[in-house]
Amino acid sequence: MRRIVLYAITSLDGSVDDPTRCFPPDVDPDKPQPPTFDDGLIEREAALIARQDAVLLGRHMYDEWSRYWPTSDEQPFADFINGVKKYVVTSTPLTTQWGDSEAVSGPLADLVRDLKALPGGDIGVHGSIELARSLLAEGLVDELHLAVAPVLDPEGRRLFEGLPELQRLTLVSATPTPTGALWLVYRFGAARASR
Repeated sequence: MRRIVLYAITSLDGSVDDPTRCFPPDVDPDKPQPPTFDDGLIEREAALIARQDAVLLGRHMYDEWSRYWPTSDEQPFADFINGVKKYVVTSTPLTTQWGDSEAVSGPLADLVRDLKALPGGDIGVHGSIELARSLLAEGLVDELHLAVAPVLDPEGRRLFEGLPELQRLTLVSATPTPTGALWLVYRFGAARASR
């Protein structure tokens, strides 16, 4: 059966709004170097997206990304997100066409159940913080991947705000990278993830 796999780039204290604050794309060589999205993180991200043949996106993220990614050369994610099947959780029709995209609506549990019943690989959740929070709150995420930057960021939303109850996870792996970042993989309990 397919899995819902949530991926987020986060600061050590959980800020997920702006990955460029965690891993700035442009660095001034005359100043102390910030963390970079290094080869170790790129390798793990490539392995993660290689197992996904669909993504769930919130409407805001879809509208923002449909303007950005079609002209981006940030690999491997650009080729992946431009070519993958995109299910956009929205109550209104899509106004921008971007590759293989489909608007979906209804209760999240029903949408996830129907998507997981289809043949295919993992279904990724990238960005889409409000959608990710809702999926977590309803116990619909099977696996969580976090690219954790060695920074503290007082700005931005936190992925895990507003959870209705304590949730226990099982650590699958914790991989440090050369620039001090961590790639963390957690699984949720079988009873919870099968909802």
